[in-house]
Amino acid sequence: MPKKPLVCVAMSGGVDSSVVPAMLKKRGYDVIGVTMQIWQESQKDPRHAGCCSLGAVEDARRVARMLDIPHYVINFKDTFRETVIDEFVDEYAKGRTPNPCVTCNKKVKFEALLKTMKELGCDKLATGHYARIRHDKATGRYRLLRAKGGQKDQSYVLYAMAQEQLSQVMFPLGELGDKAETRRMARESNLPVADKPDSQEICFVSDAGGYREFLKNKRPEMFSKGELVDTSGRTIGEHEGVAGFTVGQRRGLGVSSERPLYVIGIQPETNRVIVGSDDDLKQTQVVLQDVTWSSIEPGQAPIRVKAKIRYNMEAQPAMLYALPEPTLVFDQPVRAVTPGQIAVAYRGETVVAGGTIR
Repeated sequence: MPKKPLVCVAMSGGVDSSVVPAMLKKRGYDVIGVTMQIWQESQKDPRHAGCCSLGAVEDARRVARMLDIPHYVINFKDTFRETVIDEFVDEYAKGRTPNPCVTCNKKVKFEALLKTMKELGCDKLATGHYARIRHDKATGRYRLLRAKGGQKDQSYVLYAMAQEQLSQVMFPLGELGDKAETRRMARESNLPVADKPDSQEICFVSDAGGYREFLKNKRPEMFSKGELVDTSGRTIGEHEGVAGFTVGQRRGLGVSSERPLYVIGIQPETNRVIVGSDDDLKQTQVVLQDVTWSSIEPGQAPIRVKAKIRYNMEAQPAMLYALPEPTLVFDQPVRAVTPGQIAVAYRGETVVAGGTIR
């Protein structure tokens, strides 16, 4: 029988990434566990700072010991700070709303961690993401697909994976029905993290003030007072800093109005926040940048897709244009198109392309 590849498993200390090495061992793979050390000085107590924190490292180490697999903790603090955190701060300074998990996947997990995998002599990298990868013999390309269950699908945050990366990565959980099945498998394997709750916060922001306090400590100039204006340019109030707002926001505007007002634009160059009605938030055209064509080569003609502009949104019918610039044109207006967020297009279960909303 051919020898199965040696697999490096990214172990964050949560239930998902702990079940993966257990699954692979049962299937006869040799497994090495790797945990990224990324916690930052901004975290007052790194033991409880989300995934990849000090406490998470301890959990990953316990699981590796129970499964009797080698386990390494690799220092990615500088890489994480220079890519994920610096971009996070820079994007808010530009009046945009970034998705740091997408940046982490793109620049840390599937760039830096793949390099580490090779240095350890492994053939494949496995993570606890819910998605699937298939090789299309007809085109010779690898395709990124939604998870089989659909409820926990994470293909949206993985859209930026290049062909070479897709060829080296495994997503064992993508074949499961849902998270409940993952927890059931964790209990059957007697893993100590079987009932550990999911981390919902931004992993490098652990202060009580949340991301706004984090940004204020990094770039206090982003929180200088400025004008709150309507769509005609009329000043109707004052804000406490452009970094405290995102497109679609209704609460915390500090002004009263006969009709509900929402943030529809942020202008850091003039230190202005523009507000308008719910109708002002709706548009059909979404221009993208830094696009990854996951499963196909971009063509001259537009293609029919279903796309979404935020993680928890139901994908909507649209046309995807590659030229003259990557653009999604939705059949029906979508609400709160937010610069800095991610748009991902699908054909059936397959990710066609994705990019940052410009």
